[in-house]
Amino acid sequence: MNREEWVQAFCEQIGVDPPSAEEMEALLNLAATAAHDSERPAAPLACWAAGRSGRSAAELGEIAARINPPS
Repeated sequence: MNREEWVQAFCEQIGVDPPSAEEMEALLNLAATAAHDSERPAAPLACWAAGRSGRSAAELGEIAARINPPS
């Protein structure tokens, strides 16, 4: 089972629509930013908070990028 199939099945089980390809890419970028700018466990925690925020994945990625901008 690949990641898209797994996410599809998970979303079906919890009663939500799966992310679009664009949303999936933005969420993976958010997770990467959190993991690389902090510690790896920040990635799933940031994605959990993102899901509760009601904001778009693109907006959340922009917010995350401002927290610890590259020097």
